Amino acid sequence: MSAPAPATAPGAVLNQGATAEAIQHHYDVSDDFYALWLDTSLTYTCALYQDPADPAETLECAQRRKLDHLVEQARAGGARRVLDIGCGWGSLLRRLAEVYEVPAAVGLTLSATQAARVREQALPGVEVRLEPWQEHRPEGDGYDAIISIGAFEHFAAPGLPRAERVAAYREFFERCAGWLPPGGRLALQTNVKGNNVVMDRATVRDQLFIMDMIFPESEIPALSEVIHGAERQFDVVSLRNDAPHYSRTLREWHRRLTARRTEAIALVGEETTAHYERYLRSAADHFDRRHLGLARITFEKVR
Repeated sequence: MSAPAPATAPGAVLNQGATAEAIQHHYDVSDDFYALWLDTSLTYTCALYQDPADPAETLECAQRRKLDHLVEQARAGGARRVLDIGCGWGSLLRRLAEVYEVPAAVGLTLSATQAARVREQALPGVEVRLEPWQEHRPEGDGYDAIISIGAFEHFAAPGLPRAERVAAYREFFERCAGWLPPGGRLALQTNVKGNNVVMDRATVRDQLFIMDMIFPESEIPALSEVIHGAERQFDVVSLRNDAPHYSRTLREWHRRLTARRTEAIALVGEETTAHYERYLRSAADHFDRRHLGLARITFEKVR
């Protein structure tokens, strides 16, 4: 196993992407609020449906399939140590511990409420750290596999030139490569910019609303930027664009939220509830119209 990535030199400036305050603005709204409309595992990322056009499949089943797919792609099932970057409320960590019996799984998050919820579950072999990946220092000789689901969008600050975004992504991949053995895998799921750039004014307004009000300090990467950032560190083993799966996921979240709107308002208020309804409805349209894509990429460390 390769040695952990070295600590950043004193005085060096890291491209932090979204701050802890920006992450908490979104993810610390209310656990009970999210529980109204997410699946029972509180998995807040795009599901993987057998067929996104089939209304019979449940969200719970599709979310389990997504987690299992990424575990398989990362070859994390038989791993000794696994890192989950952006662990959310712990659904992947729980699956690694309880289903795949991974003896040591570490989750990173910037959300205090998410970290607290993971710790409350007292999962065997699971450790959650309230820290950004830039500051992470693994114990021992690193990890056998790394999985990151829905966190990459927070890794570069908005408004940066393309070269600086790619540099931020390259830093992420370099650190992951330093934590993995030769041939080790990173399974990554992230939103990406779509290739349909023709937008009406309403679509532009909705995108700006989502980035300003729902996900501040975040930037959706172009797929080419993700691949560019991984060059010379990782080979791409597989890549799929599952935009229809995210549209289906978002519409199911929206359906569940509107069905429990009265409870949502009691928890977070009318304005926040309305903001989330708009965000979920608009984002589903963006994936339908291919203004956005959903990339699931398997990277393998260059030997």
